[in-house]
Amino acid sequence: MIGFEFLIILFFASIMAGALGSIVGLGGGVIIIPILTIFLGVDIHFAIGASIVSVIATSSGAAATYVKDKMTNLRIGMFLELATTAGAIFGAAIAAYTNSFLLELIFGSILLVSLVPLVRQIGEDIPANPELVGLAKRLSLQGSYTEVDGSTVNYNATRPERGLVGMFAAGLISGLLGIGSGTFKVLSMDLAMKLPMKVSTTTSNFMIGVTAAASAGIYFARGDVDPFIVAPVAIGILIGAFIGTRFLLKARNPTVRKIFAIVLAISAVEMIVRALGA
Repeated sequence: MIGFEFLIILFFASIMAGALGSIVGLGGGVIIIPILTIFLGVDIHFAIGASIVSVIATSSGAAATYVKDKMTNLRIGMFLELATTAGAIFGAAIAAYTNSFLLELIFGSILLVSLVPLVRQIGEDIPANPELVGLAKRLSLQGSYTEVDGSTVNYNATRPERGLVGMFAAGLISGLLGIGSGTFKVLSMDLAMKLPMKVSTTTSNFMIGVTAAASAGIYFARGDVDPFIVAPVAIGILIGAFIGTRFLLKARNPTVRKIFAIVLAISAVEMIVRALGA
C-alpha cells in the first residue's frame, strides 16, 4: 500500500532528479529507478513506467526555458530525433523478449568507457569550431547562443552520421530499459558532433521527451504506469526542472561537463550493479 511517507520521499527525490536531469540532459531515471526499487520496494516494471513519465516531465519543464533562451538547437534536435524515435519504438517493442541482465551490463560498460574521452576534455569550455561540410552543411547544422556575460558562442556540427548512430542506440536503450538515455544523447553530440556542452545537454533535454513519448504508449498499454506513483514523480520533476534551468543558464561549459561526468559514472555503475543483481 502506498502511504504518506512513501509519497513524500518520492516527491522530494523527484525534485532532485528533475533539477539534475535538466542540468545534464538526462531524464531523472538514474535517480528515480533505484529509489523506487531499492529503497521503496516498488516492482521494477512500475519503476520503469514512472521513469518514462519522469523523462517526459523533465523535458517539458526544461525545454521551454532553453528554447526561449536559444540554448537548444531545434534543427539538430529534430534531425537526430529521427533516429532516437525509431530506436525507442523498436526497443519498447522487444523489451519483453530481451535479456535485461546482458543489456544493462553492456550499456553500463559502454558508459564507463565513454568516461575516458570525456575526462580528457573535462576543462574544455568551447570546442574548436570546425568547418561546416558534407551533410552538416547541406542541413545547416549550426547555431549560436549568448552566454550570461553577453558573449556570443558560434558553433558548427561535425559528423552527423555518427551522431545518428549514437542516437539510435540512445533510443533503443530508452525503449528497452525505461531510462531517458540522455547520457548517450549528450555523448553523441559532445564527442561525435563536437557541440558545446551546454548545447548538447539542452538539446538532449528537448529530445528525451519526444523519445520517451514514442515508447510510453506501450508501457501504458501494459499497465506499467501506476498513477499513484507517477503523480508525485511528475510534479516533483517539474519543480526540480525549473530549479535546474536557472542554474544551467548561468553555469560555464566546464562546470556542466564535470557534473555530467559524475552523473555518467554513477549511471554506469548503477546499470552494472543492477545487471549483476547486487
